[in-house]
Amino acid sequence: MRYVVIGNPVAHSRSPQIHSAFAAQFGLADFQYERLLLPVDGFTEGLCRFVADGGGGCNVTLPFKEEAWRCCDRLSERARAAQAVNTIRVEPNGKLYGDNTDGAGLVADLLRHVSLAGKRILLLGAGGAARGVILPLAAEKPAEIVIANRTAAKAQELAQAFSGQAGVPLSGMDFDAVSGAFDVVVNATSASIGGNALPLPAGVFAPGALAYDMYYSADETAFLQQARESGAAIRLDGLGMLVGQAAEAFFLWTGFRPEVAPVLAELRTSLQGGTK
Repeated sequence: MRYVVIGNPVAHSRSPQIHSAFAAQFGLADFQYERLLLPVDGFTEGLCRFVADGGGGCNVTLPFKEEAWRCCDRLSERARAAQAVNTIRVEPNGKLYGDNTDGAGLVADLLRHVSLAGKRILLLGAGGAARGVILPLAAEKPAEIVIANRTAAKAQELAQAFSGQAGVPLSGMDFDAVSGAFDVVVNATSASIGGNALPLPAGVFAPGALAYDMYYSADETAFLQQARESGAAIRLDGLGMLVGQAAEAFFLWTGFRPEVAPVLAELRTSLQGGTK
């Protein structure tokens, strides 16, 4: 069966390496996974062509996640909440089932290092990346989740949108209004892509705090450097989230749940070695 990752750009994607390693765990010799570059205005047409050619499913990356959400015939609860789809499964009847595995990938990676129950969580950013992880984080029963953004209104709007579903205290504010220390601080902004620090108040990291950057890099990201200098005890980039969300997608397609740890270790080695 043929699967692809669709994006623009997409040449940098490590998804083929990840899914090939997953398939090897189960001896799935007929599992094929490739990159598919589509024009920014050609996602729907390209997706339909892929399905018509017998494609079994796809991962979706920037800038197509919201358009993928609109294209699907059925949605998982987490995709419906995120209003974005990063995984599509083609059903036997040709209908498209959309899921969002980003939050599950993040939480799985966090839980390898800390428990989230009873913790104060600070989520930085109020865009699509943040939206996709709020409910998975809330499902772990933290003491509260605070959403901080440069524009307070966006953070408040996001908190209000999920307040009835989260089941934990949820609030939104701008960076200047953040107060107190947090056990877990998750960067869901794009600041690290540009090498930019965030205007975080002093004392935001509690003793033993974990700092998590959804962006990953061979080098320390700007946010993780900032977290280290501010005393965060555990600092993680988003490579584990990448592999974790891929594992959820692989399970959705094949029914096999792969082992994440060896694939993550292999990917980390190749990343630090500078290979693609």
